[in-house]
Amino acid sequence: VGIWLTKSAIQTPEGEFSPEAAGKAFPNGLGQISRPTDRRGLKPVAEVGAAAGAEDGSKGRKAAETARYTNAAQKWAMEKTRLGIPMLMHDEALHGYVARDATSFPQAIALASTFDTELVEKIFALAAKEMRARGSNIALAPVVDVARDPRWGRIEETYGEDPHLCAEIGLAAIRGFQGKTLPLAPDKVFVTLKHMTGHGQPENGTNVGPAQIAERTLRENFFPPFERAVTELPVRSVMPSYNEIDGVPSHASHWLLTKVLREEWGYQGSVQSDYFAIKEMTSRHQLTDKLDDVAVMALHAGVDVELPDGEAYAQLPRLVREGRVPVAELDAAVARVLQMKFEGGFFENPYTDEKLAEARNNTPEAIALAREAARKAVVLLKNDKGVLPLNGKAFKRMALLGTHARDTPIGGYSDEPRHVVSILEGLTAEARAQGFALDYAEAVRLTKSRSWSADAVEAVEPEVNARLIAEAVEVAKKADVVVMVLGDNEQTSREAWADAHLGDRNSLDLVGQQNDLARAIFDLGKPTIVFLLNGRPLSINLLAERADAIVEGWYLGEQTGNAAADILFGRANPGGKLPVSIARGVGQLPVFYNRKPTARRGYLFDEKTSPLYPFGFGLSYTRFEISAPRLAKASIGQGESVRVEVEVANTGKVAGDEVVQLYIHDLAASVTRPLLELKHFRRVTLAAGARTTVSFEVTPADLSLWNLDMKRVVEPGAFSIMVGPNSVDLKTATLTVA
Repeated sequence: VGIWLTKSAIQTPEGEFSPEAAGKAFPNGLGQISRPTDRRGLKPVAEVGAAAGAEDGSKGRKAAETARYTNAAQKWAMEKTRLGIPMLMHDEALHGYVARDATSFPQAIALASTFDTELVEKIFALAAKEMRARGSNIALAPVVDVARDPRWGRIEETYGEDPHLCAEIGLAAIRGFQGKTLPLAPDKVFVTLKHMTGHGQPENGTNVGPAQIAERTLRENFFPPFERAVTELPVRSVMPSYNEIDGVPSHASHWLLTKVLREEWGYQGSVQSDYFAIKEMTSRHQLTDKLDDVAVMALHAGVDVELPDGEAYAQLPRLVREGRVPVAELDAAVARVLQMKFEGGFFENPYTDEKLAEARNNTPEAIALAREAARKAVVLLKNDKGVLPLNGKAFKRMALLGTHARDTPIGGYSDEPRHVVSILEGLTAEARAQGFALDYAEAVRLTKSRSWSADAVEAVEPEVNARLIAEAVEVAKKADVVVMVLGDNEQTSREAWADAHLGDRNSLDLVGQQNDLARAIFDLGKPTIVFLLNGRPLSINLLAERADAIVEGWYLGEQTGNAAADILFGRANPGGKLPVSIARGVGQLPVFYNRKPTARRGYLFDEKTSPLYPFGFGLSYTRFEISAPRLAKASIGQGESVRVEVEVANTGKVAGDEVVQLYIHDLAASVTRPLLELKHFRRVTLAAGARTTVSFEVTPADLSLWNLDMKRVVEPGAFSIMVGPNSVDLKTATLTVA
């Protein structure tokens, strides 16, 4: 079990670890501490959401404080308990370590838009260093859910809609967090794969909704990131999803967690419950009203650890004595957790150096990496007449509009970074350096608060925004160029972890009166750039029609403002690509690119079936040409691979990045196949006038399908091999499998 809400049982009233209190509460030791960085447990509470900090809203521990806390806890576990077993210390690390003053990188969906696995590996290697410096040794990350419904507030936590992209970015994150081999190095942490599975296409688009997904769809789209992770790397922790599939909650699914995960894929690690998920099988899923029953169900299904606190699993000793839980099941769970602690090297080295904790936190190297990641995450959606990049010597006055140009959202599962650079701060420095005037106006407010953890979300009164819009128009009238910062914040798109804490939406339109602001500014006829900061893909139809340029920034982390200035003024060339399709509206949903042939027929009165922006799309300040794919062989056997080469040339005037994407379509099969599926990609950097050859190896796994007998096979026949800069503009060659 873990301990979180009840940490008062192991702490002093001031929040320091107490060996005396812990010894009384847990004389035989404790499995793990949930989020040692936060101050939960200063007073007992009944229930709480996923936010860090304390019940009274106080901030989490600083680096040295956390290191002192974890060292004291491990010293007690190792020296004062009967068996001397070290503890796991888990923390969140979705887009960097979720701890006070730790480095905040771009949100997960933004990291996916980099299509850069080497960069992602570096990011999470750095996050792991910051975690181990404070004594944490297991991350509740990465999220490798495939997300197919943008109404779902947690889509920002994912790597998008494509199973191959989710798998590749997820594998890079794992390599960064824990490396390729065990035992763990001293600066690495275990990962926890989240959330198995179907979480990303819930009924109604609402969090924890049933996943009405057939087994074939699970195997084709939702399983691959998990399967590849546990078969290619030594993953030792998987977290089931809150939802149900075919009437069975994932935490009670023996088929999912034992038959598929352990027996079919050969997984050797532990299964850690999501927060309160075992208890929620009584309250939310209503399988039973007895904690005893769900404890038996979860352990039998294959869940080894209950988080964040031991409620149902606290009953296991009695349930064993009563004969309801076989000793063999308990032994298996204990063995898997002990294996982690041995492979982590925690018996030999459970401690961290308190004196170095602060110095290893948010280093200059980390800040530089956060800025690089933010630049590479940006996706340029529109650039009419080459309005971007800006030349600060070519205009005299800029208007910067938007509340979040000053008050920077960085997304969910964030703590408080040491410093977040706003777009206002970044452009103020740019104006000073280049000699133009910068005027700022708040322009429009989205919500009264940006607090991710607050239950209530209050919209700003229309009359307040009407006044702010009028003020912004007067500011913009004096400007030569306008930059509007629009989108979301941590309240308008987030995890809905309770009925009183919602975060999913039935609209994809801009929240509140942002479109009113946009119309008023567009009507001035000034060159206008929209910079989006958002968690979910938004239906920005008005912006797409009227803005001169649109930059999709997602949430860019602590270096938001510096990266925005780099992009807007051309020091960095946008090279990111969309990891999701952007719908024209909710009526189009679902709109994921890898559709079946019979999907997207069209609607009365609106025949558009294409998304507003397709998966894999992204513009650049330069131009690229990608050749048709060249196959080393036109025909191969069922068990063979084939090399595919393409030429990529930068035909523009500046250096830039292109993401070469390879898709496959099975032209004749025993079951219906998607019209195209991403199988390979590579981000390349080319100087102006330069060219390179990109090579991919198309393998039997890339060509395989799940047949009528639910067996993974490669069927003979013709396949289209398609290559291009996105999922629409593709050149094709035909491969025959004999």
